[in-house]
Amino acid sequence: MKILSIDCSATSASVAVCENEKVVASSFVNVKLTHSETLLPMVENTLLSSKLTLDDIDAFAINNGPGSFTGIRIGISAVKGMAEPYNKPCVAVSTLYSIACMHTNFNGVVCAVMDARCNQVYNAIFKIQNGKIERICEDRAVMLSEVIGELDKFEENIFIAGDGALLFGDYVKNKTNVKISAEPLMYQNAIGVGLAANEMLNRGETVTANELCPFYLRLPQAERELNAKNSRGEK
Repeated sequence: MKILSIDCSATSASVAVCENEKVVASSFVNVKLTHSETLLPMVENTLLSSKLTLDDIDAFAINNGPGSFTGIRIGISAVKGMAEPYNKPCVAVSTLYSIACMHTNFNGVVCAVMDARCNQVYNAIFKIQNGKIERICEDRAVMLSEVIGELDKFEENIFIAGDGALLFGDYVKNKTNVKISAEPLMYQNAIGVGLAANEMLNRGETVTANELCPFYLRLPQAERELNAKNSRGEK
């Protein structure tokens, strides 16, 4: 089963082709270019490296949230455009779960975090044992301090990963069992999306291109500001 997977949930963007649990080819960039500029050329180059075409792909996978509202919309639009003409199934992967999938060679706790601004993070916590991932909590938007308080309960080794990992710098330096993941594993990556999607495909957890949609833990900033303005009775 060949899967083309995409992540553009934050500043970085990546594309991978996975076959079962094998990574056939991947591309990753972390530069200040918009995903609308980088994503489709990365898809083209990754397929070229794999000696595959879109017709050879069996399923398409995307981190559908949480994450950047704009980035997720761009990624989902791209997947819809590729999958629909070929009537291929799609897999909507939790961004936070895909981060945990990059750490299955470790035993311990993975604290997946994304910077949600204003001292908040998108977060989920997972336990990994012998390659198996157990979800400890659902994806959520919480204060950074709340996550730190919860991590104090674990005695296992803890790996903090995701684009919000560096926010934990002051906390990590005082803890012997807590580490920030090395940079190749820290950021969201389409490889993790592909590994998660392979599991989900085996369980039949797919959607059509038409059914694929974003998963947001918070309303977009413009909508939040409008709601706040309306609640104050402003025009």
